[in-house]
Parts: sequence; structure tokens; C-alpha cells
Amino acid sequence: MNYFSSIGLYFIMIRDVFKRFTKGSVLRNLIVNEIIDLANRSLGIVIFISFFIGAVVTIQTALNLNNPLIPKSLIGFAARQSIILEFSPTFISIIMAGKVGSYITSSIGTMRVTEQIDALEVMGINALNYLVFPKIVGMLFYPFVISISMFVGILGAYVAAVFGGFVDGQMFLNGLQQDFIGFHVVYAFIKSLFFAFILATIPSYHGFYMKGGALEVGKAATTSFVWTSVIIIVCNYIITQLLLS
Repeated sequence: MNYFSSIGLYFIMIRDVFKRFTKGSVLRNLIVNEIIDLANRSLGIVIFISFFIGAVVTIQTALNLNNPLIPKSLIGFAARQSIILEFSPTFISIIMAGKVGSYITSSIGTMRVTEQIDALEVMGINALNYLVFPKIVGMLFYPFVISISMFVGILGAYVAAVFGGFVDGQMFLNGLQQDFIGFHVVYAFIKSLFFAFILATIPSYHGFYMKGGALEVGKAATTSFVWTSVIIIVCNYIITQLLLS
């Protein structure tokens, strides 16, 4: 029953986010700040992880191609499919659940503990719209982060393949273009938008409705990361089943 009440409260929160909008000029500044905090400042870790995971995918694929009848161009093909379909949209989102999600939960939770949210409501401001709506809009730029992850991941795969001596550059590029389906990129961006909404709202829910003091803020951030990751994985399965099956 507790889970069902939590789900109900979550959807009530989503409904209330879009009620009684904050003043436009204030909201614009909040949205710009959220874009910087949630998307722009995550690029460094995304680029670093994407490059090396792309390289690892290539090395593992190359080391398992023992059959001389299998063309080496398959290395580029496998790297492209792995990075575009799963690694960039899903694996990066789970990492962002730890970075961005924990930040959102702890920042809103701290405001709850220090009674800043109560002060907003006393002033007649819709605290949910003021705090959560800019995060939802800011995370709409998340597919841009995923596109950079795709590019850097494939670049890392290329560097590992060529400089590691597994395959020459032209053969890797041939595999990269082999049987390319444009809808796979669209599918990745659709997933990214769903994941962006999850990354913005579930951590906000755990921060906004937390109870207790400073110790509970850390616990709420941990719980937020776990549930955000679980829901991303479940949504990944559902979206994949609907769009690719």
C-alpha cells in the first residue's frame, strides 16, 4: 500500500508542477541555471566515460573475433550498435542518476530541512513549479549530452581499434556504415527524453517530500539513485519492446 501511495503522490506532484506558474522572468533565470547545472556541468564526466567505454567495447569485440571468416569490419559495426542503442542512452543515464539525481535530491532536500520550501509556500509561490519545472525544462537538453556521448564513444572505439592494431581505419569506417538504420538514432533520442524526465522528477520527488534532518538528506539521495536507476532500466525495456520489436 505504501508503494501505491508513493506512486499516487508522485503523479500528484507532476500535476502540481504545472499549476500556478512562477513569474516568467524569474522562471527563465531558473531554467538557464538548471541547464548549466544539470547538462553543461555533466559534459566532462560523460565525455571521459564515453571515450573509454567505447575503447573497451572495441577491444573486447576484437579479442573475441577469432574466426578468420568473420570480417574485421564487424568491430566497427558492433561498436556503433552497442554505443548508439544501449551504452550512450541507458548506461550514461544510470551514471547521471548518481550525479544529477543525487544533486537534485540533496539540493531540494536541504531546502526542505532548512524550511525554505515552507517560506516559498507562505509567500504564495507554487514551490513545485518554482523548483521542479526548471529542472524538467533544463533536462530537455539531455539528448544533446547523449549525442556528444555517442560521438565520443565511437571516437574512442576508432582510436582503440586503429592504434591498438586490431583493424585499419578504413575497414573500421566501413563497419561503422554497414547496415546503418537511421531509426536507431531516433530510438536512442526518444529513450533519452523519457530518461531525462525521470532524472528530473523522481529525484525531485524524493527531495521535496523527505522528512527529517540533515542525515535524512543523504538517505533520500541514496534512495533516489536506486529508484531512478530501477525505473530507467524498466522503462528501457518497455520502450525497446514498443519501438524495436
